[in-house]
Amino acid sequence: MALFNRKTKSERYLIRAEEIAAMEGAKKTHFLNKNAQRVNKSLGDLTGLTGLGFHIIEVAPGHESTEYHQHIFEDECVFVLAGIAQATIGKEVFTIKPGDFIGYRKGGAAHTIKNAGREVLRMIVVGERLAHDVTDYPNRKKRLWRQKGLPANLVDHAKIETPALGTKK
Repeated sequence: MALFNRKTKSERYLIRAEEIAAMEGAKKTHFLNKNAQRVNKSLGDLTGLTGLGFHIIEVAPGHESTEYHQHIFEDECVFVLAGIAQATIGKEVFTIKPGDFIGYRKGGAAHTIKNAGREVLRMIVVGERLAHDVTDYPNRKKRLWRQKGLPANLVDHAKIETPALGTKK
């Protein structure tokens, strides 16, 4: 039996181009930004990848891919397949087009992408999936803690406390 013919997601290794093209994808809206609407085709999930996410993302004209954010512990990257967009990285805005690549390193600048064109923006987005991550949303002044097996926690920056831990003085 060929490995790509197995039926369960966790045992699957191959997704054919025709199947990817026919996939409807999952419609997602970011919980902090109603204009951040995208369609995800999460190919990594279909093959049982757990250490990284591999997605084909489509964003309609005028919409953003996500809320402006920064990952503290996870790397993320984007490869543009189709469309024209504005990538905000830190305080700079760049026009991006097919063939462009962006690498967002852990702890690096906050970022988002807005479809600035007239056609659907189509990108490959890849990111680590660690057991925990901290994500800052600077424009919302919020921080999200995500840890495996526990509910995510969202807090206002102004309410974050930094206690002295341990016995060292």
